Amino acid sequence: MKKIAAVILIMIMCLVSVSACAADGFPAHEPYGEGVGAMPGRVVWAYEPDSVDWDGNGYWWEPDNFNEGIMRNMVSDSIATLGGASTAADGWRALFENRNERNGESGGYKAGEKIAIKANINGSAVMDDDTSGETSMSYTNPVLLKALLTSLVEDAGVTPSDITVYDVSRLFPDYMEKMCAEGILSGVNFVNRDNGVADESAPIVWSHEFSGAVNYLPTCVTEAKYMINLANLKGHSYGITLCGKNHFGSFINGNTMRPPEGANLHQWLTRSEMGIYSPLVDLMANKHLGGKTVLYMLDAIICAPSEGASITISNSKWRQEPFNGDFTSSVFMSQDPVAIDSVGADFIINEPAVTDNNPSARDVSNENYLHEAGLVKNAPSGTIYTDSFGETTTNLGVHEHWNNPTDKQYSRNLSKDEGIELVMAESVSENATTEYTTDGETVTISGVGDSARLIIAEYNEDGRLVGCKMYKPENGVITAPDTSGAVSVKTFLWNMDTLEPINVTKTDTEEYVKMNVQIGDKTFTATLEDNAAVGEFIEMMKASPITIEMSDYSGFEKVGSLGRSLTASNSQMTTEAGDIVLYSGNQIVMFYGSNTWSYTKLGHIDDLTGWREALGSGDITAVFSLAE
Repeated sequence: MKKIAAVILIMIMCLVSVSACAADGFPAHEPYGEGVGAMPGRVVWAYEPDSVDWDGNGYWWEPDNFNEGIMRNMVSDSIATLGGASTAADGWRALFENRNERNGESGGYKAGEKIAIKANINGSAVMDDDTSGETSMSYTNPVLLKALLTSLVEDAGVTPSDITVYDVSRLFPDYMEKMCAEGILSGVNFVNRDNGVADESAPIVWSHEFSGAVNYLPTCVTEAKYMINLANLKGHSYGITLCGKNHFGSFINGNTMRPPEGANLHQWLTRSEMGIYSPLVDLMANKHLGGKTVLYMLDAIICAPSEGASITISNSKWRQEPFNGDFTSSVFMSQDPVAIDSVGADFIINEPAVTDNNPSARDVSNENYLHEAGLVKNAPSGTIYTDSFGETTTNLGVHEHWNNPTDKQYSRNLSKDEGIELVMAESVSENATTEYTTDGETVTISGVGDSARLIIAEYNEDGRLVGCKMYKPENGVITAPDTSGAVSVKTFLWNMDTLEPINVTKTDTEEYVKMNVQIGDKTFTATLEDNAAVGEFIEMMKASPITIEMSDYSGFEKVGSLGRSLTASNSQMTTEAGDIVLYSGNQIVMFYGSNTWSYTKLGHIDDLTGWREALGSGDITAVFSLAE
């Protein structure tokens, strides 16, 4: 009897201990699992208070409440930092290459490959078929979604029609579909519970036996090569809604509005126990879901205390540093699903604005999921998790908690070899798209924040300054008037908040409209474009001919490093034989075939006779010089 009493006492003490941990945030522990990604275990945090301007009137989601230019920069900065790169284009390349390497493949994104984006539209059309979006409940921020799509098209070179945004348990607001599928985004697809098609060859196979409907992934997921998981940072009536739980809207069964209930999944999230099976781990391990994911994101622009709460000006302003009574105005990105959900959990369970309104945000079930995911090959529950196709999962990512809510540091921040690294997004705003058009020499700069100013200085023949004007952005775009009458013009992009300039010098290219391209004993003449990159390329050729070693890529182009970066003005294009373009700011590409991507066009070969034969199938040496 004493032995039984002792066991009961120990069990009670354990329950009290778990409750205490849940009330104060979970205790720190060594990293569980191994970091994943181009920069293993890295979670990037972009925080821009000026991205939100909502006074509490109207709905929180109204696009006018957000600065689109700033949010576009937040996405670009985060992608570059997550990939350990200096530009968003190079960042995307690093992310795609890392995802492919982890799947036993080589190379990066290729034109025509499809991308599925899982948005969290939980607050829209919850109980009915209303597609107005007019609710105070939370769902994916429409301006952030547009910024992500724009980066995919402009920075990563993805064709809009190859992108599908989906949530097969909800209906997207009409206004969101419209604003995210027009202009350069024309062709982006949206799949919801009404038009989602189940792929009956791809049922989800759970790693634990329990009753529930058979669940099928939608065809937009199974047909995609890549996945982006765009979740919300918010509390939930049980646990926390993060990247793992975002996939509760990724499967189809007989329950159209409540597929997780049809699947009988909620039982695992309401028991508040440690050491039990977690279906969230199965979703992260699934070959078509976590296995395809190139990027995990947490939308923390405006956070809700729970999935069913109406967002108000009071319950969405956070108290912890650095918010200090203001909106979170943040975006988190990672390639490590366990790391990003661990960071998101730390922010949530240490935020009084969430936990005071929704104590269940500290629910033990979320900690159980993270323990199961971090220790997946030795899961505390004893579950052997698989990819739904019979392959055992041995590592999903790394789980730990930060050192304290003020410093917010993890093991890699503290110079340890393993664990999470939480870093702030580094600014790459110097990569704002700058375009010079020959029609009136109009200068257009897009993707800038309200603090940006374009300064145009005009000079006479003697090099003296004769005029200077400043232009402000409107909706993230600065447009300057006709400067064609000036002898010489220089433009400067300046951040008035940080007082850091980004020089963009306009060079007159009219004197030089042709260049020679020599390959072996063959010389071809090319007509040059009129843009900043060409102007800088001309200045290089004035000094001496430029020799570039170029290699073949994908059977349609030759590519080689210039050795320095030029001012890019990328746009989505479909190239043709003879096109010469700038890729990633520092790579010269010459085409003998066709490709659709985001490039800065430099010129085009005038006469293609012998062009394909001169390029051949192997490496070449190309010499670029100004034509007489």
